[in-house]
Amino acid sequence: MPDLVVAGAGMAGLAAAVRGRELGAEVVVHEKGDRPGGSMLLSTGFLWRYREWERFRAECPGGDPDLQRLVWERLDDDLAWLESLGALAVVRETGNELTSGARFDTKQLTETLCRRAGDVRLAEPLTELPHEVPVILATGGFQAGVDLVESYITPEARSLVLRTNPWSTGDGLRLAVDRGAELSVGMDEFYGRNLAAAPHIAEADFVPLAQVYARHARVENLAGETYEPRTWSDIDVVQWTARQPGARARYVVPDDALGESVRERTVGGLIEVARRAGAPVERRNGSTVVEVVAGITTTLGGLRIDAQARAAEGIYAAGADAGGISTGGWASALASALVLGKVAAESALS
Repeated sequence: MPDLVVAGAGMAGLAAAVRGRELGAEVVVHEKGDRPGGSMLLSTGFLWRYREWERFRAECPGGDPDLQRLVWERLDDDLAWLESLGALAVVRETGNELTSGARFDTKQLTETLCRRAGDVRLAEPLTELPHEVPVILATGGFQAGVDLVESYITPEARSLVLRTNPWSTGDGLRLAVDRGAELSVGMDEFYGRNLAAAPHIAEADFVPLAQVYARHARVENLAGETYEPRTWSDIDVVQWTARQPGARARYVVPDDALGESVRERTVGGLIEVARRAGAPVERRNGSTVVEVVAGITTTLGGLRIDAQARAAEGIYAAGADAGGISTGGWASALASALVLGKVAAESALS
């Protein structure tokens, strides 16, 4: 019998396993998928925090301040911990004056963590919770569980593009609730991107087809009803789009916005990628109109945890299985997964 059982081999689960082994524990990791890395492997690899604590609270006002403070205070040291393991930071800035952090090569990061995580059992999901040893749930949230997304987020769940791995169907949530755990606030919130509505969207398209320029456009649904973007991250726009018929919307972009910068690209460059992929792009009255579809990446609600990452007696949660951190806005999911994965291991073995 191991000292610690971990469900999920994404960022949170692998970080928990590595930290558990550092503390001298025998750890077994159960991963539902046929590869490690979870959604981390499909991401851009940025781990970041808001530079100012007050800004974090303002951007995510509904989140648990104790959990937010934990992530905000520990992230810098935990990024250094990743590098001490051999993970390579390819960029040490985020390109956003509001945030600080680093970007990692997700394939190399996954391989580095797996080498140190020990017994990682692929295609062996945890189907019941052990009573003899503590367990850390890090199964990645419930965005791939259409029934849960339909219940908590949008009746248009079946129209969403699943912009993540296909294995995060809410297994951790269901197992913990059956053992008395409670749900967090923000069960109706998620992080995602509006994607160019191309006829075929594969994993390799998740990043390049993201249309992240709502603040430079007029946003409307297919009936012409408009929405006014209110966040820098576009998270409110994709959540609104997800609740429109067919989870579809249009961006109406004036010509003078085509040269606006979006990280290392431009609005016009993103639209050209959409056009080449076969998405509906047309000219109308001096503007370019792009049809988009909501893509769901990770759920923001989940299990309610305390500052020790405890969800119930002997049960801990991290990553997207733990909710109530980014409620009302958006903060780095990989950052909270790293920090709370380590916290969960330390708490479970203390």
